[in-house]
Amino acid sequence: MKKIPLGTTDITLSRMGLGTWAIGGGPAWNGDLDRQICIDTILEAHRCGINLIDTAPGYNFGNSEVIVGQALKKLPREQVVVETKCGIVWERKGSLFNKVGDRQLYKNLSPESIREEVAASLQRLGIDYIDIYMTHWQSVPPFFTPIAETVAVLNELKSEGKIRAIGAANVDADHIREYLQYGELDIIQAKYSILDRAMENELLPLCRDNGIVVQVYSPLEQGLLTGTITRDYVPGG
Repeated sequence: MKKIPLGTTDITLSRMGLGTWAIGGGPAWNGDLDRQICIDTILEAHRCGINLIDTAPGYNFGNSEVIVGQALKKLPREQVVVETKCGIVWERKGSLFNKVGDRQLYKNLSPESIREEVAASLQRLGIDYIDIYMTHWQSVPPFFTPIAETVAVLNELKSEGKIRAIGAANVDADHIREYLQYGELDIIQAKYSILDRAMENELLPLCRDNGIVVQVYSPLEQGLLTGTITRDYVPGG
């Protein structure tokens, strides 16, 4: 597996990462998956040379992080790059986001919320530091937090040794410029596939010019580009 450096950090990433949204299970995925199969999938990814494991509290209300944490117990910690996120909450208020099942998710990137989130993620993952900590979705009114305040607390967490690198997901070019104004931005995460190439226009050149790693999600459009979905497929609901 080819590896690349993560910005100016001492972290090295595998070119391919393992996303664990589906592993979290829950209403978004028509129920929970077999936990042992999920753990074995993470272990097999590591055996194949994948060291980047991506998760988030918003993946079934922390369940994905718990499963990743169980797999981490079976792996050398220094051989895994753990990436998780902040900014999507359910136990405190914020700007309305998605409703999953009968539970409401909110956007909240306030310093207070981020500190509570990082503590909860560390506990669920069973680790004492997070390699890459990423804002999941950017702040919007009415519970709006300026990027300057969000970056300030992320920089504090980095100084405290709780996180090693800072990332931002679902950003536009103006977001990136503002992150860079207040600190380092090591990596972004954005949707990209041969069917959705919008980020080529501005995001990719901007990241290239500033040494920011670009991590894409849904490159296979959740199975659409794998050939497993036939022309006569009709989505449920």
